[in-house]
Amino acid sequence: MIPKQFCKLLTREGYGRLLFYDWRYLDGEKPNPDFPLNRPRYRGASVLLTRANFACGSSREHAVWGVLDYGFRVVIAPSFGDIFYNNCFKNGVLPVALADAEVDELFRRAEREGYRLSVDLEKQTVADDGGLRFEFQIDPARKESLLKGLDEIGLSLQHANEITAYEKKRQPRAEMHDPAGVDLTAATPR
Repeated sequence: MIPKQFCKLLTREGYGRLLFYDWRYLDGEKPNPDFPLNRPRYRGASVLLTRANFACGSSREHAVWGVLDYGFRVVIAPSFGDIFYNNCFKNGVLPVALADAEVDELFRRAEREGYRLSVDLEKQTVADDGGLRFEFQIDPARKESLLKGLDEIGLSLQHANEITAYEKKRQPRAEMHDPAGVDLTAATPR
């Protein structure tokens, strides 16, 4: 998804132009007119529709950074590479798994000029402007995190008061005693 030679950037930004680089560009970074994302009708899309095992083998977070930086907020496929799937949630991208037949139908309908597809995370639905509607499953905790825009640090910070209370109750290390009852704070090395 992102060629290895580009996985050296120090920030998450800038990977969008590198997404599918070897397919999107001809020599000299000239856009490949045969690559779907280079077609004017797909510019500005926030939903990426793709096939089975999407991102299988993309073990670096750069793949999700590229998807997000390109502008996609949702990726729909019948299945995903496990690492990519989990990295999506850590980076605010919704991976939606639908049945092969459902994805096939979306691809068929997407050929229509002006086609509009929407994803409702709260209702867990994928719908189009032609009345088609599919439901998808998502872990409730991951759904809540995406709806609230929380990453793992944000989730931890939701419990900041409890963490602070625990730290206040915990004995400071200098006052600890060993199980034999010896006061370790009085012991000095010789």
